[in-house]
Amino acid sequence: MNSKIVVLLIFALGFNACSGKQNKKPTELAQAKRTFQMANIPSMITDPDQRAAYLAQHYWDNFNFADTIYVHEADVTEQAMSNYIDVLKRVQPDMASSSIKAMLAKAEVDSTMFAYMAGLYDKYLYDPNSPMRDESLYIPVLQVITASAKVSEVDKIRPQHLLDLALKNQVGRPATDFIYTLPDGSTGRLHSIKADMLLLFFYNPDCHNCQQITKQLDDSEVVNRLMQSKQLKILAVYPDEDIEAWRKHVSLMPVSWINSYDKSLDLKNKEVYDLKAIPTLYLLDKEKKVVLKDATFAQVEAYLTSKAK
Repeated sequence: MNSKIVVLLIFALGFNACSGKQNKKPTELAQAKRTFQMANIPSMITDPDQRAAYLAQHYWDNFNFADTIYVHEADVTEQAMSNYIDVLKRVQPDMASSSIKAMLAKAEVDSTMFAYMAGLYDKYLYDPNSPMRDESLYIPVLQVITASAKVSEVDKIRPQHLLDLALKNQVGRPATDFIYTLPDGSTGRLHSIKADMLLLFFYNPDCHNCQQITKQLDDSEVVNRLMQSKQLKILAVYPDEDIEAWRKHVSLMPVSWINSYDKSLDLKNKEVYDLKAIPTLYLLDKEKKVVLKDATFAQVEAYLTSKAK
């Protein structure tokens, strides 16, 4: 269990938002440093999962969403958001979703606060460089934003687009089929590949991170073991248009992989898959249902290791 979560769940007894005398003048209150007051978890709740569930439901109880000074207290609000997301990852998906929606409903009391909180969710749950990135948690955020009266129709365009992408190829659902082209010009279909597990690797030959992932996969003991036993196949796909650059790179890819490109460019132009960043990894099961979406190498290797035992 993450140490931060342990501390958060066991010792989240709350802090006073403002200390000292309560008869401060309005100007003094406006200048006072804000803090985040954690919700008190009843002492009779001792089970870690139940404590996480309670905290998910009551995390923002003591937060004043009408106080826009918090917008300028990033050290307070961002730490609160980071800890909150840690809690959400400990509860059931439906509870996490309802908690996020309830929180944003409270934030709608002020349009500035609502936009600020929506921006924090974007930073922590969507940014490709965020270690807390989690599409399943970001979807309810986007659903609230696109339905909110606090957001103009123009400002809903990007969130709606992101929501449409997020709802494609979700975990547990069949991955969208597509045609890929091999170096010799022959073609194949994703759904026609026979394997207990199939790793989709969308890459660019000039991408440094892609080269790193290629090496990590090629050096991975569990990946090689599963490929040798025919339980795993890797389909590498170049989704862009510079085919000559791709052809020059073909000899550098592992020969045991299916190395291909998208001749139709549908993957890119029609956004068949959410390729917000390259490289992108999807792990599929035998029925071509998505097991891991937009995963890191570490997540893929950890999952494969659990299945190889």
